[in-house]
Amino acid sequence: MIFSTVCLMLAVTLTPPQDGPTAVGGFAAHGDVGGPAKAGDARFEAEGGVYTISGAGENMWADRDEFHFVHTMLKDDFILTARANFVGEGVDPHRKLGWIARASLDADSPYVSAAVHGDGLTSMQFRPTKGADTIEVRSPVKGPDVVQLERRGNQFFLSVAKFGEPLTTEQIDGVELPREAFVGLFVCAHNPDVIETAEFRDVRITKPAAVNFRPYRDYIGSRLETLDTVTGERRVLFTAEDSIQAPNWTMDGKALIYNQNGRLVRFDLETRTPTPIDTGIATRNNNDHVLSFDGEQIGISHHSLEDAGRSMVYVVPIGGGVPRKVTTKGPSYLHGWSPDGKFLAYTGERDGKLDIYTIGVDGGEEVRLTDAEGLDDGSEYSPDGRHIYFCSTRTGTMQLYRMNADGTEQTQLTNDGFNNWFPHVSPDGKRILFLSFPPEVAADDHPFYKQVTLRMMPVDGSSGPRVVAYLYGGQGTINVPSWSPDGRHAAFVSNSIDP
Repeated sequence: MIFSTVCLMLAVTLTPPQDGPTAVGGFAAHGDVGGPAKAGDARFEAEGGVYTISGAGENMWADRDEFHFVHTMLKDDFILTARANFVGEGVDPHRKLGWIARASLDADSPYVSAAVHGDGLTSMQFRPTKGADTIEVRSPVKGPDVVQLERRGNQFFLSVAKFGEPLTTEQIDGVELPREAFVGLFVCAHNPDVIETAEFRDVRITKPAAVNFRPYRDYIGSRLETLDTVTGERRVLFTAEDSIQAPNWTMDGKALIYNQNGRLVRFDLETRTPTPIDTGIATRNNNDHVLSFDGEQIGISHHSLEDAGRSMVYVVPIGGGVPRKVTTKGPSYLHGWSPDGKFLAYTGERDGKLDIYTIGVDGGEEVRLTDAEGLDDGSEYSPDGRHIYFCSTRTGTMQLYRMNADGTEQTQLTNDGFNNWFPHVSPDGKRILFLSFPPEVAADDHPFYKQVTLRMMPVDGSSGPRVVAYLYGGQGTINVPSWSPDGRHAAFVSNSIDP
């Protein structure tokens, strides 16, 4: 990441909206700021989740602004993310789109924005006090279509990328917008006689976890999402106020199965309703659960009290029933099921060391497949059963590997600055979808509530990974196989406090 730092102090007061609110999509209101000569407009297409915003305006610069603003009120910290583009060639190269946080709806209000210009210039622009001149910190990225504005107290961060690439970040410190600010999307034509139009998709307003939250004790809300791995389009199917984790896609394509509060839940994709699955005594399940390739059974990892709370692997019918214990040693964390239905692959902690093991579905002796230094995790069979994909910290960072199903020929597939977890192989056996944490997260940790990406690459590593989703999540986002049967979509979980 690239960082620039500017220290500012500003004092502002909150100003109420100038006009009556007109809600659009997930935003409370929209309207023109600064009285541009031509009125702007906004609409929301629920099916595709696309905001189309039109705005005129002379400029957003110097000591006053004119633009069209789709906004809501937010308190404290936030992360605002969208994919955005202008519609058509446009007139002025300095037309702007992006995110903005303002003290008020006054034309000369203090603000901080993430602005992308028509000619590709990208910058974080801000007005330190009411009526002051705008200041700018430029990004080295030109013409991004992924735009993010984040607030952490008095710090603001502009993060941008061309879709598929990692985010590049700029920072300013000491900005004092009010605790509650007007926040949203904007379009400015940079020409009072012109209306410019932009589209915003995959719009996400995220309220992050508190800095002092207690991992595995404090939880924030969850969004159950699907991802089109070809276009990158995302859809939120369901939200919960607590933690839901690790969705599987059922083999018939009709439902997702996820973990919530130690129980398994079936989410019907047609009716979009959740139904608990009865797993008998197994009520303390973690998010390591895997469906058999025939779709008839689900393997789970249950923290059994009779095993001193250690995770053990069980198998239960897909519709629920009496769980059957498979492993006798623990902790054991399930991740893979062989296509022929005969074997399970899992991470086992034995004598303080975490390695990958396999065992017959009916139990018996476990077979150890890895013995390198560090953590080996996330084992998953390829659809043809020939290979097992996994992740390992053996080189110092968490990277992806492939080995033969018997543990031979362990080959590294990724080698970059990210910590890469949980490789999931597409049904056609050609692609891997996985979760990437930033370098500052410890290699052997996959914590909750971080800015992470989902990335995809060919199974043989012949070309490098590309980002297919930028999100706030981590633990529970995509721990288990979650491809749709047709190989076009994947399911995952992102997180946010309800704003």
